Amino acid sequence: MSDCNSCASNKPAPKTNTVEYKNLLPSAKHIIAVASGKGGVGKSTIAANLAVAISKLGYKVGLLDADIYGPSVPRIFGTGNEDVTVEDSKIIPFEKHGVKTLSIGNLIEPDKATIWRGPLIHTALVQMISDTKWGELDYFILDLPPGTGDVQLSIVQSLKVSGVIAVSTPQDLSLIDVVKAIDMFEKVKVPIIGIVENMSYFLCDSCSKKHFIFGDSQVVKYAQEANIELLAQIPMVTEMMISAEIGEPYSIEDKDHIYENLAVKVIKALSK
Repeated sequence: MSDCNSCASNKPAPKTNTVEYKNLLPSAKHIIAVASGKGGVGKSTIAANLAVAISKLGYKVGLLDADIYGPSVPRIFGTGNEDVTVEDSKIIPFEKHGVKTLSIGNLIEPDKATIWRGPLIHTALVQMISDTKWGELDYFILDLPPGTGDVQLSIVQSLKVSGVIAVSTPQDLSLIDVVKAIDMFEKVKVPIIGIVENMSYFLCDSCSKKHFIFGDSQVVKYAQEANIELLAQIPMVTEMMISAEIGEPYSIEDKDHIYENLAVKVIKALSK
């Protein structure tokens, strides 16, 4: 038995899943990732409007569109047709509405598909983070692609992410994938700031009533059960859709203070 015990003691310890953390942007005080489990939930719209709302509160804000395959930020901010400038081998981010922005959509032809594998995506993200003159920032917001793949892991490895905002629509089909995304970030030790429910209800122009066209919210139930803060329920508003199409984020005016209230909650959560 003594020999067996000796052999057992000499066995190597089982491997554990660890993440090697770096911080390629030490000039940013807080880094916020905006994520979702699936596409089409309005994640980029949330990220863009949140960035503008935080800027309006007097903070220095940067926004990186990390959705390599489906970049939307150039359209939302109206920078899609503008040329990128370089100084001292560094990219100069666009600055509109108080927010510094950069997207892969600013660096490639808008009508061309990005057919890249994981290693190339990682290299591109690292370059957009470290080879850009972001300057001193209070908040750096990352618009992540949907899913739980290479980009999400690359971001976690490359930046000291302060927290994640998960975006979902009210129905189960969306929430199922969002729960997986939250689980992934929890496993790599990134705090969950909260959930934003987008397209929560339709606000009728003529009667001003809230119409919950997706039925009872599954997001509200999940947030309560998982003890995760429901940061906002964003309505379906015609002006919000139009503003994204014309390159003028809705939160520039934000007459209903929808994104201002969201920004205040996020800042409060990160200050704890």
